[in-house]
Amino acid sequence: MSRLVLAGMDLVAVVLLVFALYFPRHRRRDLVVAYLGVNVGVFAVASSLSSSTVGAGLGLGLFGVLSIIRLRSTELDQHEVAYYFSALALGILGPLSGTSVWMVGALTALILAVMFVGDHPRLLRRYRRHVIVLDSAVTDSVALTAHLEQLLGARVHNVNVERVDLVNDTTVVDVRYSRPRVPATGGRRPVDAGAAR
Repeated sequence: MSRLVLAGMDLVAVVLLVFALYFPRHRRRDLVVAYLGVNVGVFAVASSLSSSTVGAGLGLGLFGVLSIIRLRSTELDQHEVAYYFSALALGILGPLSGTSVWMVGALTALILAVMFVGDHPRLLRRYRRHVIVLDSAVTDSVALTAHLEQLLGARVHNVNVERVDLVNDTTVVDVRYSRPRVPATGGRRPVDAGAAR
């Protein structure tokens, strides 16, 4: 396979991943340079490894080391972790693959398609997650769920109590819930200012 073709495919794929999918949806500039840098860096190192006598195991080890270093350096949301691994996979896919350029292209397209669908704003858009601090210490799980449903105006699916402070009378909960369906009308839908990531 031509190295130039692989490099071109990788650059096009990571540009689509970052500038067509990630940034328009999440607007976090610092991760743009991280995704681009990691992708190109991994591609360069993997290209060097593929032309030497070392095996693919070392390349996969590099994949793991880079992941650990990056994930320990800052707190990332789960969708950002998915984009991070996609950028890594795109960078390592071509150089260490023994398959045809068409197979690499198909796998690259598959990664981009999965990220497009999986992170689409319309997919499961009624479902939310919040970490909420309540101004009362609640130890009864049934009462807590009922209180959260009334507070959020939504159906609560899961409540994880992170902290109950009996001295300061507070409860910290991680709650997963779904908003009720909005009936289709001719007018504009109200903006949900409290939408969770």
